[in-house]
Amino acid sequence: MNMGEALRVFGVRNDTLSVAETQFLDENGYLPLHEILSGAQVAKFAARLAELAEQEGAQAGAEVHQEPGTLRLANLVNKDPLFAVCFTHPRVLAGIAHVLKHNFKLSSLNARAALPGEGLQRLHVDWRGAVAPGDYHVCNSIWLLDDFTADNGATRVVPGSHRWGKTPQEVMSDPREPHADEVVLVAPAGTVVIFNSHTWHGGTLNRTDRPRRAMHSYFCRRDQPQQTDQRASLDATTLARLSPAERYILDV
Repeated sequence: MNMGEALRVFGVRNDTLSVAETQFLDENGYLPLHEILSGAQVAKFAARLAELAEQEGAQAGAEVHQEPGTLRLANLVNKDPLFAVCFTHPRVLAGIAHVLKHNFKLSSLNARAALPGEGLQRLHVDWRGAVAPGDYHVCNSIWLLDDFTADNGATRVVPGSHRWGKTPQEVMSDPREPHADEVVLVAPAGTVVIFNSHTWHGGTLNRTDRPRRAMHSYFCRRDQPQQTDQRASLDATTLARLSPAERYILDV
């Protein structure tokens, strides 16, 4: 199995994303893909994540990261076959492959819910420093389980910042403050937003009375360590149900 074979298994073709879509991703560092999940799928994901949060309690998200003001869950690949679509959907994989030049693996599959009155993050990149334009190491996808609105903690991005060769900490006195060029990702539930993880981004404040829920399917180059070591974290039952192409994407 190699990357080309795996992508073909999942239905990724040269035209899975349009030229306009890949150009938008190149120029802006993010790309909304609408109606990736149906309403029924969104409801199933939300229900399953609620069950996992109840089961895991105070340990929820501890495998990777716990964040005050949010509810996080981690290692979702190992917790239900329902989540396989997050690392096998052809439109999403096509975007990841475009950014990471067909050289990638899943780094982690987590969930994050910004709680009411919480969720504000500093603008940041998902890498240890700035990179030269085109030398990208990581790429993320946000799977919207609630409508993202201007008020409920939707993610903000700074278009084009992946090509600046700077991190927010190098430029801004306070990366928690708004940036003049930032865009808040307002979109309906069921949307997936691919974003080059070297693009400046962060959660905004949830000013509503309900959590704002999403999943993050995060990918890295194959020569980089995973955020969740899939070989160490997957149990025998999970490994047994994975196809060869899924194993390749997970690097197991």
